[in-house]
Amino acid sequence: MIKKRNNILKIAIDSPAAAGAGTLGRAISNHYNLSYLDTGKIYRYVAYLKIKYPKKFNKKFLTLKIKNIKIKNLQNKKLLSDKIGSAASIVSKKKYIRKLVHSFQLNFAYNPPLKFKGSCLDGRDITYNIVPDADLKFYITANLKTRALRRFNELKNTNQRITYYEVLKSIKKRDKSDFTRKISPLKKTKDSLLINTTNLTKRACFLKIKKIIDKKLKINGNI
Repeated sequence: MIKKRNNILKIAIDSPAAAGAGTLGRAISNHYNLSYLDTGKIYRYVAYLKIKYPKKFNKKFLTLKIKNIKIKNLQNKKLLSDKIGSAASIVSKKKYIRKLVHSFQLNFAYNPPLKFKGSCLDGRDITYNIVPDADLKFYITANLKTRALRRFNELKNTNQRITYYEVLKSIKKRDKSDFTRKISPLKKTKDSLLINTTNLTKRACFLKIKKIIDKKLKINGNI
């Protein structure tokens, strides 16, 4: 039975690749003092380990690595590569890997460090599989070309040699995998609020979500 802190704010975000969920998740977390986790980075980290340690990579090895995972492990710029992204989509389909990551995510969501007022997680199945009782649920999206351009610029800033069309093709492939996989596919739940970031700046997106969160907190008497 997982330990759960009482009276914490839990925010769940689902989104396709490069829709802006990570940027919004971090901004929300900083503003409301929440412990933030980009769950997709965990699968990218697993893919990174599989590629870097092919001979060592097994259930025992991965269990130890995930148990001792640090946020700094997820900030490795190498995790942003297109190669790691494609590999992450593959490893995320394996049941034993999802089970290990699932346990880590649950503990993170329901038992954040005491210095935080709650947790904010973003990924593909957060709203219905990881934190189904979240206080607020968001589905962040944007059109395909906008998402591809964002990811292309992100990769370009890390000096990776890749073309926009390669990124566009990769995200199309990732979308197909995320939406059609049998285990925890990406989907919008009925109780998730849709936020389309295609024509919004980062600031405009944050203010839009902040307004929603503040209203919720005010109704609950938390502000």
